[in-house]
Amino acid sequence: MPSPSEMPERPTIGQWVTGVDVPVVNERAVRASAGILFLGGFAAWMWALATGDLQPMRAFGMVFAVEMLIRLVIGTAYTPTLLLGTLLTRAQRPEWVEARSKVLAWSLGLGMALVGCVSLGWLGLPAVIAQAICGGCLLLLYLETAFGFCAGCALARRFSRRKPELCAGDTCTYTPPPRGSKHSVLKD
Repeated sequence: MPSPSEMPERPTIGQWVTGVDVPVVNERAVRASAGILFLGGFAAWMWALATGDLQPMRAFGMVFAVEMLIRLVIGTAYTPTLLLGTLLTRAQRPEWVEARSKVLAWSLGLGMALVGCVSLGWLGLPAVIAQAICGGCLLLLYLETAFGFCAGCALARRFSRRKPELCAGDTCTYTPPPRGSKHSVLKD
């Protein structure tokens, strides 16, 4: 762990935590934030499917893109839904994960939001294309919030030269038992 004088003031994405060598984010707050975004996006998506009115989906796409842009450029300390997620999970012990893995996930989200907004706006593509992109993004948000599966983190584990060390649910270092074997909480 670098000494306090060697550490940068504050990383743009994540924060320094005692005993950890890399900037981290609280996975519990990130999952709460994903749930908040999922609720808003799902409502807009369902409205578009039910009525054919794409305005709520356009609005949500822009809000989502701005949210991801704030996380990536300005920093995680200023992100509205992440701040709300932190507030909602403040009574829980933080689960620290590497911020670097989340950068890939949030970049993926930003890319999907921009493609969805561009397809609905300037390109004027059929609504089904934007709805499919939005549906894919909502699926990833749902997987994050309900199951703790982060697609960007999984991609980082698979393709990064420097593998992440702190992953949600300890998935970086945990090896599940072989299929057909039972899980055991007792130490051998």
